[in-house]
Amino acid sequence: MTIERFEELNLSEETLKAIQDMGFEEPSPIQALAIPMLMQGRDVIGQAQTGTGKTVAFGIPVLEKVDPTSRDIQGIVLCPTRELAIQVAEELNTLAKYRKGITVLPVYGGQPIDRQIRVLRQGAQVIIGTPGRVMDHMDRGTIKLDKVRIAVLDEADEMLDMGFREDIELILQTVPANRQTVLFSATMPSEILRLADTYQTDRLLAKVSQKVLTVPNVEQFFYEVPRGSRLEAMCRIIDVFNPKLSIVFSNTKRGVDQIVEHLQARGYMSEGLHGDMNQVQRDRVMGKFRSGNVEILVATDVAARGIDVDDVEAVFNFDIPSDVEYYVHRIGRTGRAGRTGRAFTFASGREFYKLRDIQRFTKAKMVQRSVPSVGDVEQAKTDKFLSGIRESMAQGGLENQVRVVEHFLENEQVSSLDMAAAMLKILMGPPREEQDDALLFNEPSRGRPGERDRDRDRNRPGPGFRESGPQQGMTRLMLNVGRNQQVEVRDVVGAIAGETGLSGRQIGKIVMQDSRCFVEVPTEFARDVVRVMDGNQIRGLRIEVKEVSEGGRADDDQRSMRKRPATVRPFRAKRPNSQNWDR
Repeated sequence: MTIERFEELNLSEETLKAIQDMGFEEPSPIQALAIPMLMQGRDVIGQAQTGTGKTVAFGIPVLEKVDPTSRDIQGIVLCPTRELAIQVAEELNTLAKYRKGITVLPVYGGQPIDRQIRVLRQGAQVIIGTPGRVMDHMDRGTIKLDKVRIAVLDEADEMLDMGFREDIELILQTVPANRQTVLFSATMPSEILRLADTYQTDRLLAKVSQKVLTVPNVEQFFYEVPRGSRLEAMCRIIDVFNPKLSIVFSNTKRGVDQIVEHLQARGYMSEGLHGDMNQVQRDRVMGKFRSGNVEILVATDVAARGIDVDDVEAVFNFDIPSDVEYYVHRIGRTGRAGRTGRAFTFASGREFYKLRDIQRFTKAKMVQRSVPSVGDVEQAKTDKFLSGIRESMAQGGLENQVRVVEHFLENEQVSSLDMAAAMLKILMGPPREEQDDALLFNEPSRGRPGERDRDRDRNRPGPGFRESGPQQGMTRLMLNVGRNQQVEVRDVVGAIAGETGLSGRQIGKIVMQDSRCFVEVPTEFARDVVRVMDGNQIRGLRIEVKEVSEGGRADDDQRSMRKRPATVRPFRAKRPNSQNWDR
């Protein structure tokens, strides 16, 4: 028996709600095979590579079999490494977040054992641990396995290779004989089969064969970018490479909607595609994408199936997929029909473990790159604009335009160089100053050690900010919200763009501090921005906006703002011209 939807299983409403929050639109192949077997109470050997969704495959049955009214240990999962134990515990905690009274506890070496003992004394129904630390607790009497209903060996082949066989066998001998035993392994050596013969009864095999995973015509790059800075990073990459059509992949439907909202507010022609849309809506979006009326399509993996557009030049993995095969399917959307394509992947923290698995199983050559600077973006825009001028000159047919230019130069008594420079400025807008990329993208500080930290602690702009003043043609504004209110650069850009009609590209340098921030906007629109934004909201916080005097000195304004800190107000109804930036 296999399943196509999680709703086909007899799962609790709480688990289904958690699955929906995680963004899973359908089970992966190993989940579709293994979950029905495990829900029937059968012993199972699951053969699947890392990154195929196997944690959810055994995590759902483990949690469904737990009695939350009992504080006894009822499920145990053994992992070869502390990193995997932490990762599995996090995923099971996410699955169990609506199940009241269930505690999932990771136990591993390198963490103070006293902390684990305190939680164990309070009661934990599911233990995720490395064999050595579990044995340590058993010796101390702080872990008792006499009420265990299901035991799981995750990456069993790795544990055997690491010499944990004796510990594993002792643990399995301690749990009740009528427990359910589950083994997950990427390979199936004879040692695994001998272990299964000894400790499993009437077992079933859930095997997902690994396909050849290669995409030869796609250049693959990855960027170390924290989640909160990925939109800015992606926009810069799009501006530098200027792909004709792009697909952005998110793991969740909610993520698709949020990315589309932000991209549209920044002036990009983008639309979303996910499972909550009906066929008419999907056809409309795909029609606009194929015709080029939409340049950026943001989609989930399931919604993107069947997309066959030859001109896709770039794919962005905004989130790393849970399944290795999904990664290959994603980047396979570009580099078609003999063309070359580019795939850009963002990762941070523990996501690098998933990235490592993808590289291992796809044999992909992924090159790490730094996010383009604002200067790189401006140079790319200039090069594109000048290239268009060359093409237009080569095509000819400029007689009418030449007469207009000659007439203007004759009447205004200006040089053709000045006229061309003014036109370039009008068409491209004023240049943006470099942002503090070291803070935005977690890059190493280029200043003296501790310099940026001291400036942040003093709640002042960085070196040279106050003295230099705003960029020519720009006015600096001060808002009474900052990092202490969890406000980020993207929130400020989104709010101003959504409420005033300015595009994200017109907004200049933004400097975030602890309790305030500075933002530069075109001088011609500054008063309108103050009028619209003063008293408005960012992330549910009522804000005050003031124009900063020349040179960035705003000490008097700062003192007046400190008397009236940002306050949380109820969610407001959308006003005309609102892009719904409240979150």
